[in-house]
Amino acid sequence: MAKVTINNERCKGCGLCVSACMKGVLELSTEETNKSGYFPVYQARPDACIGCAACAVMCPDCVIEVER
Repeated sequence: MAKVTINNERCKGCGLCVSACMKGVLELSTEETNKSGYFPVYQARPDACIGCAACAVMCPDCVIEVER
C-alpha cells in the first residue's frame, strides 16, 4: 500500500488532484479549513490508493507526496 502525505496548510483546494485520482481516494474537505482559509484535500478512502501518484503530478503547488 502506498503512503500519501498531504501538506494541508499549503493546499489551496483547487481539486485538480481529486479529479486526477482514478480510484476516488481524495476529496476536498467541506468542514475544516487551513490557516489560509482554503478547504484542503484529504484521503477519504486511503485503502483504495494504488500509489499511481497522479495526484502528486497534477498538484500545481506540490503539496502531495506518494511513497510506494
